[in-house]
Amino acid sequence: MSEPTTNQETMMTDHQTGSTDVLHRLRRAQGQLAGVISMIEDGRECKDIVIQLAAVSKALDRAGFKMVATGLRQCATGADTGDKTPLTEGELEKLFLALA
Repeated sequence: MSEPTTNQETMMTDHQTGSTDVLHRLRRAQGQLAGVISMIEDGRECKDIVIQLAAVSKALDRAGFKMVATGLRQCATGADTGDKTPLTEGELEKLFLALA
Protein backbone atom coordinates (compact mmCIF):
# COMPACT_ATOMS: atom_id res chain seq x y z
CA MET A 1 0.00 0.00 0.00
CA SER A 2 1.38 3.44 -0.88
CA GLU A 3 1.95 6.12 1.71
CA PRO A 4 -0.37 9.12 1.69
CA THR A 5 1.05 12.18 -0.02
CA THR A 6 1.23 15.59 1.57
CA ASN A 7 -0.35 18.67 0.04
CA GLN A 8 3.12 19.98 -0.83
CA GLU A 9 4.05 16.71 -2.57
CA THR A 10 0.82 16.85 -4.58
CA MET A 11 1.50 20.46 -5.53
CA MET A 12 5.05 19.59 -6.63
CA THR A 13 3.75 16.70 -8.78
CA ASP A 14 1.12 19.01 -10.33
CA HIS A 15 3.83 21.61 -10.97
CA GLN A 16 6.16 19.06 -12.59
CA THR A 17 3.35 17.72 -14.78
CA GLY A 18 2.39 21.26 -15.75
CA SER A 19 5.99 22.13 -16.55
CA THR A 20 6.29 19.04 -18.74
CA ASP A 21 3.12 20.04 -20.61
CA VAL A 22 4.37 23.60 -21.06
CA LEU A 23 7.74 22.41 -22.37
CA HIS A 24 5.98 20.10 -24.82
CA ARG A 25 3.83 22.99 -26.08
CA LEU A 26 6.84 25.29 -26.38
CA ARG A 27 8.85 22.71 -28.31
CA ARG A 28 5.93 22.25 -30.68
CA ALA A 29 5.69 26.03 -31.15
CA GLN A 30 9.44 26.13 -31.76
CA GLY A 31 9.00 23.61 -34.57
CA GLN A 32 6.12 25.60 -36.02
CA LEU A 33 8.20 28.77 -35.92
CA ALA A 34 11.06 27.03 -37.71
CA GLY A 35 8.53 26.06 -40.36
CA VAL A 36 7.40 29.68 -40.71
CA ILE A 37 11.00 30.81 -41.14
CA SER A 38 11.48 28.20 -43.87
CA MET A 39 8.28 29.36 -45.56
CA ILE A 40 9.56 32.93 -45.65
CA GLU A 41 12.97 31.84 -46.94
CA ASP A 42 11.28 29.74 -49.63
CA GLY A 43 9.13 32.68 -50.74
CA ARG A 44 5.80 31.08 -49.88
CA GLU A 45 2.58 33.07 -50.15
CA CYS A 46 1.93 35.71 -47.53
CA LYS A 47 -1.49 34.25 -46.67
CA ASP A 48 0.00 30.85 -45.83
CA ILE A 49 2.74 32.44 -43.72
CA VAL A 50 0.27 34.55 -41.74
CA ILE A 51 -1.91 31.49 -41.06
CA GLN A 52 1.11 29.64 -39.67
CA LEU A 53 2.21 32.67 -37.63
CA ALA A 54 -1.25 32.77 -36.08
CA ALA A 55 -0.90 29.10 -35.16
CA VAL A 56 2.48 29.76 -33.51
CA SER A 57 1.04 32.71 -31.61
CA LYS A 58 -1.89 30.62 -30.38
CA ALA A 59 0.47 27.82 -29.30
CA LEU A 60 2.55 30.29 -27.28
CA ASP A 61 -0.58 31.76 -25.71
CA ARG A 62 -1.75 28.31 -24.67
CA ALA A 63 1.65 27.52 -23.16
CA GLY A 64 1.48 30.74 -21.15
CA PHE A 65 -2.05 30.07 -19.95
CA LYS A 66 -1.09 26.51 -19.02
CA MET A 67 1.84 27.85 -17.02
CA VAL A 68 -0.44 30.25 -15.15
CA ALA A 69 -3.11 27.59 -14.62
CA THR A 70 -0.71 25.04 -13.15
CA GLY A 71 1.41 27.50 -11.21
CA LEU A 72 -1.21 29.81 -9.77
CA ARG A 73 -1.53 27.87 -6.54
CA GLN A 74 2.20 27.74 -5.96
CA CYS A 75 2.64 31.43 -6.81
CA ALA A 76 -0.24 32.44 -4.57
CA THR A 77 1.01 30.48 -1.57
CA GLY A 78 4.74 30.81 -2.16
CA ALA A 79 5.03 27.01 -2.16
CA ASP A 80 7.46 26.94 -5.08
CA THR A 81 9.44 30.04 -4.13
CA GLY A 82 11.17 28.72 -1.01
CA ASP A 83 11.64 31.52 1.48
CA LYS A 84 10.30 34.24 -0.81
CA THR A 85 7.09 36.07 0.02
CA PRO A 86 4.01 34.83 -1.88
CA LEU A 87 2.80 37.01 -4.73
CA THR A 88 0.11 39.55 -3.92
CA GLU A 89 -3.24 39.55 -5.67
CA GLY A 90 -2.10 42.55 -7.72
CA GLU A 91 1.10 40.79 -8.78
CA LEU A 92 -0.86 37.70 -9.81
CA GLU A 93 -3.28 39.85 -11.80
CA LYS A 94 -0.39 41.62 -13.55
CA LEU A 95 1.19 38.25 -14.40
CA PHE A 96 -2.07 36.94 -15.83
CA LEU A 97 -2.76 40.12 -17.82
CA ALA A 98 0.71 39.96 -19.35
CA LEU A 99 -0.66 37.09 -21.43
CA ALA A 100 -3.67 39.06 -22.69
